[in-house]
Amino acid sequence: MCARVLLVHGAADTGWSFHRLAAELEGRGHAVAAPDLPCEDEAAGLEGYAEAALAPLAALGRTDEPLIVLGHSLGGFTAPIVAERARAAHLVFLTAMVPRPGERADAWWSATGYAGALEAARVDDADDVATFLHDVEPGLAAEALRRGRGQAARMMGDPFPMTALPALPTTFLLCRDDRFFPAAWMRGVVADRLGIEPVEVPGSHCAPLSRPAELAAALDALP
Repeated sequence: MCARVLLVHGAADTGWSFHRLAAELEGRGHAVAAPDLPCEDEAAGLEGYAEAALAPLAALGRTDEPLIVLGHSLGGFTAPIVAERARAAHLVFLTAMVPRPGERADAWWSATGYAGALEAARVDDADDVATFLHDVEPGLAAEALRRGRGQAARMMGDPFPMTALPALPTTFLLCRDDRFFPAAWMRGVVADRLGIEPVEVPGSHCAPLSRPAELAAALDALP
């Protein structure tokens, strides 16, 4: 079944990072939007991010088709708000931060034991390519770094406003080769916060650039 797919990017990023995944999905008959969120705007909190994510939905049209909302990385804080407001059919977390009610994004790291996960995985997060883009073609990785933006602190300090995650079908896509969110640790986060088994796919933290076909297939296979 064809669907509308709304892709919500992570910190200091742009919708461009989804362009390969969007092309794969559109080739399968889906309508896709990947808006830029106000990452660099210190006046924009979670509410501003949700409004920016929702803005392109009307242009997608095809309102008779189900909506899938996918949040990548920090986009996991915005995607549930968007999914609830847009009455999505499915919420997808892609190697993403899964929030709890009232939790701030800047507190999520300590709450989930992130520092210990990096130490256990022996990850040196000083090298952006090695950490985020190690399986992305070098020219594409360089372009991704060039397009990177700053990340304002305001949104990171906003409490997640929902009293619970949306009561709708939810899938977590876990990237097995992710060095930024190591898989062994993320499996525990998913079990603790969502109570589900993740769907495991190949790829780094930037799998939309390195593994678009595999991600599109996983989205096509959603129940």
